[in-house]
Amino acid sequence: MIELDNIEFNHQDPIQIRFNDIDVLGHVNNAIQLMYFDLGKTNYFEALKKQEIDWKGSDIVMVNINVDFREPIYAHNPIVVQTKVYEIGNKSLKLIQLLKDTETGHVKSSCQSVMCGFDPQTATSIPISDEWRQLINRFEKYRP
Repeated sequence: MIELDNIEFNHQDPIQIRFNDIDVLGHVNNAIQLMYFDLGKTNYFEALKKQEIDWKGSDIVMVNINVDFREPIYAHNPIVVQTKVYEIGNKSLKLIQLLKDTETGHVKSSCQSVMCGFDPQTATSIPISDEWRQLINRFEKYRP
């Protein structure tokens, strides 16, 4: 498990919690929280490329996702999703994301996921492209 206290996030998006996001217990449904993480990932990668991405022809795909639900999120909580690529391997990259209450600073949920390079023509894994590496390294201020 990655230590959350020392992570600096360069990307975050505010989340608009909607009526339909709330379950019978009065908090945001766990499945909906996955959609918030997806929104964060999409916006993160579009911020890197500075353009909308056509995900149908994308050269990276999600292969693993793990979520820890720490505290309930209620309709009135001001929530942001924070996203960061914290490791780039040969064929994969690892992300950490948080759903965080901006008033209390409490982490409501954390998500660690793995994406891999993907060739949509052959449906096989490929190395992470140099373009993605450069964009991530520049955005996250990593030195290759």
